[in-house]
Amino acid sequence: MTATFPALVLRKDESGSIRAGFEDLTSNDLPEGDVLVRVTHSSVNYKDGLAITGKGKIARSLPMIAGIDLAGVVEESTSDAWKAGDPVLATGWGLGEERFGGYSRFARLDGSLLTAIPRGWSAATAMALGTAGFTAMLAVFALEERGIRPDDGPVVVTGASGGVGSVAVALLAHAGYTVAASTGRPENHDYLRSLGANSFLAREDLDRDAKPLESDKWAGAVDTVGGRTLATLAAQIKRGGAVSVCGNAGGFQLPTTVFPLILRGVALLGIDSNYCPPLRRRAAWNRLALDLPADRIASWTETVPFRNLPQVAERITNGQVRGRIVVEVE
Repeated sequence: MTATFPALVLRKDESGSIRAGFEDLTSNDLPEGDVLVRVTHSSVNYKDGLAITGKGKIARSLPMIAGIDLAGVVEESTSDAWKAGDPVLATGWGLGEERFGGYSRFARLDGSLLTAIPRGWSAATAMALGTAGFTAMLAVFALEERGIRPDDGPVVVTGASGGVGSVAVALLAHAGYTVAASTGRPENHDYLRSLGANSFLAREDLDRDAKPLESDKWAGAVDTVGGRTLATLAAQIKRGGAVSVCGNAGGFQLPTTVFPLILRGVALLGIDSNYCPPLRRRAAWNRLALDLPADRIASWTETVPFRNLPQVAERITNGQVRGRIVVEVE
């Protein structure tokens, strides 16, 4: 490997604020692990934006290499599971929070944290999904396992223009569900329609004070927003329905009552993509590869160079990103 390589590192400045800056590192700066990965691509998620801009306290310790996703090829390995040249990805597992993350030319990890890139996919394709796509797949899994079927009625996706929301719309539409997309950006309706959305809700239709129970409209939902939006959704879910809960962009508090849960049997299904176990990870990535061809994925993807990460982080935290952003790591 090269003597030095670039990485985006989070550190505290003299005022105590967390700042992100590019640094040249060496292999001695990396933690222990039995696999060294040459990172070729990463992605930008909302959590990454919060970390880079300092708008959210994401890193649990400092200094920290940011980036909750990575993909590339194995450079060196003493793990029985991986050999040099294997195409791999990693999402979650505390990357960019508790462990050095993917915004680095090289990453050293335990082999147990890696997943094979699906056959026929490139590292760029894998990162066009990344944590967002993986989370969306887990959310759809949860609805299916709850027994919600396409003929049970429409489902709604909140924050539909974002990374998780976009992939959720595409996955649910592919599976035959009638999908309503909730977004605060009506200019994205054509984009969401191209992913399979059948109808649209304005953000304020759900982001409001809800009654304990409202007219039942939805067989299920994928909610990336939380807060009042989730409370309104819960009040509108049909008997026996469910909401896959996988985000809190609209707030972490839940101003609701138990009535939807005990009078309609509504389930709130929490989605933990960060520490999802390996077997379920493989199942999710294999399903993504089956349901979403690479050319379809490319249609919602923007690719940016490594050095543009600070600017992209501002865009995503300001709600100015549609779909997914892939980072070409220099």
